[in-house]
Amino acid sequence: METKKTYDVKDKLEWTLVFVFEFGLKHHLTMKQSFNYLSRYKGIDFISRHYGYVHTQSFASMVDDITLYCQKKGGALS
Repeated sequence: METKKTYDVKDKLEWTLVFVFEFGLKHHLTMKQSFNYLSRYKGIDFISRHYGYVHTQSFASMVDDITLYCQKKGGALS
């Protein structure tokens, strides 16, 4: 039987906030714009569901990956 690892909420929140900031920098968005985009196109949901993986990757790599994911969901950032 597979056990699901739980993560500290504070660590998960801090990582996600830094990610939102880095995503905004890459795409020239404010924190609010970045968060709203990631929320609308399911990037935050993806991060939450797959935190065990995403937090082990570089921010640059994850920004690129989540950008592609959001674009597939209808987001129009380049």
